[in-house]
Parts: sequence; structure tokens; C-alpha cells
Amino acid sequence: MIEHLSKLTENIYQSLIKWRRDFHKHAESGWVEFRTASIVASKLLSWGYEVHVGRDVINEDDRMGVPKTEVLEQEKKRALSQGADPEWVEQFSGGFTGVVGILDTGLPGPTIAFRVDMDALDIQEALSNEHRPTKEGFSSINANMMHACGHDAHTSIGLGVAYVLSQIKDQLKGIIKLIFQPAEEGVRGAKSMVTAGVVDDVDIFIAIHVGFEAELGELICGDLGFMATTKFDVTYTGEASHAGARPEQGKNALLAAATAALNLHAISRHSEGYSRVNVGFLQAGNGRNIIPNQAIFKVEVRGETTSINDFMYQKALQIIQSAADMYEVEVNIDIVGAAKSVESSEELISFISQQAKHINEIHTIQDSYKLGGSEDATYMISHVKERGGHAAYIVFGTTLSAGHHNEQFDIDENVIPIAVKTLTLCAYNAVSYNTNRMIYNPQC
Repeated sequence: MIEHLSKLTENIYQSLIKWRRDFHKHAESGWVEFRTASIVASKLLSWGYEVHVGRDVINEDDRMGVPKTEVLEQEKKRALSQGADPEWVEQFSGGFTGVVGILDTGLPGPTIAFRVDMDALDIQEALSNEHRPTKEGFSSINANMMHACGHDAHTSIGLGVAYVLSQIKDQLKGIIKLIFQPAEEGVRGAKSMVTAGVVDDVDIFIAIHVGFEAELGELICGDLGFMATTKFDVTYTGEASHAGARPEQGKNALLAAATAALNLHAISRHSEGYSRVNVGFLQAGNGRNIIPNQAIFKVEVRGETTSINDFMYQKALQIIQSAADMYEVEVNIDIVGAAKSVESSEELISFISQQAKHINEIHTIQDSYKLGGSEDATYMISHVKERGGHAAYIVFGTTLSAGHHNEQFDIDENVIPIAVKTLTLCAYNAVSYNTNRMIYNPQC
């Protein structure tokens, strides 16, 4: 079977690269992946998948960091002008840009799900000829949107897996789910798909990434040490006044924000694990002779565990409210992103490792690696495990031209077929994998 899967993957190698470069050229940020999602949905349907999109796979109440309505409408029009399928785009209206493809074999077996993310970063791509996407004509044409983290490759991998599995459906058992998630950057999208029930029935769950510090041919198939995080925007609203004539009548939002920012960075670190806090943006005031009546700043806290992150967040709330009280200003806090800490299932790590040993292009397999960032696939991993399933987050190594989230970022595209082969083999052999859920019998 591995030879057959390899042959099917090799047959679509040019398509895999074409898809990746097309997504890279038409990069779309979180919740505005209208064009990307429409292409994904259209291809899944053409390959025989049952396709669910939009509000069917995203819970509106749990979306975070959603752009304003006028921005969503503007980006929807932009996507249509760039070739998005109008029929599908209508189903994504309002920024509900999630897609789930289901391949039901009709035979007893586990439900295995693969999650890939589709969104780009809010960063302007380098336009020098030293940057390969620019030199070869596939750099982003959308201002301040760039695939600087590899999600274009992830989407291509997801499509590759979907196609190959559709070609061997009669040799599969159970159910395969392909989850194409919006808004991973800023950890904004996964929770809304979880509460929409997308992974409720999943026995085996695998989320993927490319790059990080792993080399091409290297696979990390276990715990990445993701930190829990909460990301939030704070707005202080005071009262403007003449800074010379009537300063006492003003309520200074700028000073409240400055006081909060300084004291947030003074939160005591936790003894049970590492913790982080950062104020990354602060904007306030209109002129030197006006008491500032508004201030906005953007904050994130992180923790090695969810409980440590909660400690940091609660301390942050105390400081923010105390600063508001000191300067008699109003405060509003808007959570725009969040993720849990979680560990991969050891049994699934072993299973993935066994499959990867059959992939000739993979020469090194690691069971774990401490990355230290955050990822909202942890919501899906946690939910699957809580319901008795097994879940893992894996990384396919690839040579990078620059670090993640850098304007010069690019990948060695040979990682894409490696990932497709590995994941399709996992799906094929999933029937031999048992989980605590016991909702199927692999001996049947």
C-alpha cells in the first residue's frame, strides 16, 4: 500500500506545488479566507466528499478576533475579484470561513480527523528578487497578508490527503474528516469549531505543521510544549479637557494605560512553570495640549499550563481594573484569542512513528520537542482526549529561508508530498488503532 500511496502522491506532485503557490500568492488573513475556503470546498465536493461549511462548522459565539463587518465585506469582494467561487463564498458570509470534508467508507472503523489551518499573517511580504516567491512570481498580491508560517503548505497538504484518500476509498474503513480551520494566527478559530461539534465523534485526531527548527526529512510526532495563552485588547475611556486651562476636569486614559502596561510586566512569575506577559501595542491621545480621553493597548499572557495562564490572566485583570480606578476612567476588555496547554497521546505518537518509518524521505523521527509557542489546535486535542479519543500534534521538517513570521519566510516544497504520504498511510492503517472510546471494533 505504501508504494501505491507514493505513486498517487507523485502523480499529483505538480498540483500540490501549484496549489501551495496559488494560496501563497492570494494570502488571506484570519476570518477572511473566502477565496481559499471556496477552492477547498469545491475540490472536496468534486472528489466525493460530504462538505460542511460556514455556520455549520463554526459557532458564532466562540469566534475571537473577528474583523469588523465592513472589513469582512471588503475582503469578500476582494476574494471574488481574485477568482473565488461565488456560490461557496456566499456560504462564508460574515467570515464563517471553515470547511470540513467527510469521507464515509460505509465500513466499521474509527473516525480519524486531520486538521490544517488556512490563514495568513498580517505582514507585508518581502518584494526583493532575493526572495524566491517574488523572484518566481508567487509572492502575495494582498497588502499586509502573507503566508509567513506555512499555512499555504498546510492547505495544500490537506487537499493532497483528501485527493489520495478519495482514490482508495474502497480500501479504507471508518470515516475520514479533513478539517480546514480559519484564524489560527492569534489562536482565534479552533474553539469555535470545537463548540460547533466538529470533533465530537473523532477517535483519532492529528494536527500538522511544517518547519519550525526541524530539517527536511525530520518528523516530530509528539508533544511540542505549547503554552496556554490569552490574548486581549484593552480600551480605556476617560474625559478630554484643556491641558493648560482645565487639567483637573480631564480623566487621563493615557496615564491609566501606561500605569497598567508597566505593572503588567511586574506580575510575579509562577513557581510551578514558566509564564509570560507582553504589552505589544499602545496607542493614546490626540495632541500635547489635550488630556487624552482614550487609550488602547494589546496584551497577551501565557503559561506552561492552563492554570498558570489563568493565574497570569487574573492578575492582569486586577492591574487593568486598578489602573482604571486610579484615573477614574472606564475600561473594556475584549478577548481576541486563546489556547490551552495539552499533551499528545503517547499511544498515538507511537502509531504515527511506526507509519513514518515506512516513508523513505523521513530519516529522523523525534517523539517530542519543546517549542514554547501557542497553538489553538490544543482546543481540539483536549476535546478529543476528554471524550476518550487520542490526539497528537506533529511537525514535518523543512528547510526555511527565514524564521516563521518573517517577511522573507519560504519553505522547501518537498515537505508537502512527504506529509501527504505519511498522513494517508495513517488513515489507511487507522483501522488497526484502538482508542479508549471503543465505539468500533477493529476485529469486525
